[in-house]
Amino acid sequence: MSQEMLNILALPLLFSMLVGTYAYLRFPARRPNVLLTVILFQLVGGYGYSVQPGAALFGLLAVHALVVFALLLHGLQTPKRELAPERVRQE
Repeated sequence: MSQEMLNILALPLLFSMLVGTYAYLRFPARRPNVLLTVILFQLVGGYGYSVQPGAALFGLLAVHALVVFALLLHGLQTPKRELAPERVRQE
């Protein structure tokens, strides 16, 4: 019975890990939106696990949680870029 939930959630969670990591690294301006989306996928997977628990689904969710944690940790360690001061012509 728990195999059904794994079949339903396996591809979305794998897609979330791969595309989320790619988008996080490729588009720095969109990082907050990407992190939110990946966390929401984690919550959907957690709900699926609570409905039909299984060892394989738990393993997949653990790997997904590790990816989410790594992205969040990287986001916290990355310094924020400050805007360059505006140059004013002096006449």
